[in-house]
Amino acid sequence: MDQLCVKTVFIIQCLLGIIILSLSGFGFVTKVESLGINYGQLGDNLLPPEKVLELLKSLRITKTRIYDTNPEILTAFAGSRVELIVTVENAMLGTLMDPQQALQWVTTHIKPYFPATRITGIAVGNEVFTGDDMTLVSNLVPAMVSLQRALTQLGMQQYIQVSTPSSLAVLSNSYPPSAGTFTPELTTIMTQLLQFLSTTKAPFWINAYPYFAYKDSPSKISLDYALFNPNTGMIDPHTNMHYDNMLYAQVDAAIFAMARLGFGGIEVRVSETGWPSKGDTDEVGATPQNAAIYNRNLLRRQLSGEGTPLRPKMRLEIYLFALFNEDMKPGPTSERNYGLYQPDGTMAYNVGLSALSTSTNPSTSTSTSASTSTSSSSISLTSMATKVERMGLACWIGVCLAAIGTLSF
Repeated sequence: MDQLCVKTVFIIQCLLGIIILSLSGFGFVTKVESLGINYGQLGDNLLPPEKVLELLKSLRITKTRIYDTNPEILTAFAGSRVELIVTVENAMLGTLMDPQQALQWVTTHIKPYFPATRITGIAVGNEVFTGDDMTLVSNLVPAMVSLQRALTQLGMQQYIQVSTPSSLAVLSNSYPPSAGTFTPELTTIMTQLLQFLSTTKAPFWINAYPYFAYKDSPSKISLDYALFNPNTGMIDPHTNMHYDNMLYAQVDAAIFAMARLGFGGIEVRVSETGWPSKGDTDEVGATPQNAAIYNRNLLRRQLSGEGTPLRPKMRLEIYLFALFNEDMKPGPTSERNYGLYQPDGTMAYNVGLSALSTSTNPSTSTSTSASTSTSSSSISLTSMATKVERMGLACWIGVCLAAIGTLSF
């Protein structure tokens, strides 16, 4: 290859690297440590766990949450770098109050797979506080204590955190964020939960959906504010903090509510958030366009590693809901249409996560690599992604400019 061709190829490589990383909303070049995704299984003809793992790897997503302890998934994920949060079903809480039953549960459902499978959390129940079963509510913290003791007895307590996801309905007031307050009837049990989380240094998990707030009051809530689009936002009159999106306001409301009970130092993580791509006639805003905008904007925020206005230096960890549309879920149409993908692995809509995927469809065994060639030289986007990932955009641009400056044509 002559000198001019070599220099041309080098410049193209530099440009490709810059383009790849700058288009972060259209493909995960670098994994986002603060982003996970919920992997529900209430769907017909779902991909087998092995193919789901391939899909997650292609998206560079390294954290996921499942709603049970499915042994097929735990086995398939062994040896991977994907971190898993598993879930104790609500119906099990009464049984797991018993320390011996909790030890047996951990011995059966966690120990055989750990540490080959990177189980990092146990979600004890899901949205227990917002149901009508007060017995379930009273069983929650004792079950969490028993599970924590079981993990300690088996030497896993420093690797696996125990918490419980709560819906935003645990707050009686969330606007403005500084007025965040827990529902009064939950004060006693919430104090017990927060004391447990504070002692074990586990996070408070909350399922936060700006979509629900917008759907209920579309004439009062700005769609752009709910979708992370550019907007004037709102200023909390008590703190003068500016909020340009509803999700961060919801998270900070939970932090203020905890502080009111004397637990201001606990980390808040979003265990679920998302936007449906389809809904019933009364489900305003449930469209593929809005779902794509919400998730794409959220991903861009996550790439920057930012925190909320109240905790700007603490990276907010978020689990997107959900990986798949689950067509067997009950309830309104929206419940079956939160997924980025259909059960067979085809995209429900293009949120921009698959540009650098090594497989066009994880349900098939064939794979293709995107590449472009100049003369006899092949420039692989995948290898370019790896190089740029290691260096970062600013460093990559600097190296390229310095090298190009030394070239003579």
